[in-house]
Amino acid sequence: MASASRTPWHLWVVGLIGIPWNGFGVFDYLGTQMRGEAHLREFGMTDAQIAYMDAMPAWMTAVWAIGVWGALLGTLLLLLRNRLAVPVFAASLLAFVASLIYPYFLSNGAELMGETAGIMNAVIFAGCLFFLLYARAMARRGVLR
Repeated sequence: MASASRTPWHLWVVGLIGIPWNGFGVFDYLGTQMRGEAHLREFGMTDAQIAYMDAMPAWMTAVWAIGVWGALLGTLLLLLRNRLAVPVFAASLLAFVASLIYPYFLSNGAELMGETAGIMNAVIFAGCLFFLLYARAMARRGVLR
């Protein structure tokens, strides 16, 4: 096991970027859950897209919650240099991947939401993967304890 080392400067940069990055996911989740249609309209969603979001099964809401709250918690754990950031980021990534099952395989959500949603999903996946790999690298270096 690597000995604990000083906090590298880039951990603070990644963590401070991660707060608003992952915080936006929480903002969107809470806005959708608490404000519903009004929140979705602010993002330019059509009536059909809003109806699709309203009809999502409960398990989709659950994996969405795990994904966004996990990402934010993982970022906080990273800033606290806690090794639990790694499994929390892993759970967040797995939840995000699970959230792709419904729109891409069980419904017409991918078609309904359009190409922009596909691009957004790719960017979110890349972000989730980056935070997981970064936390894992910091754990291996002994930065996370």
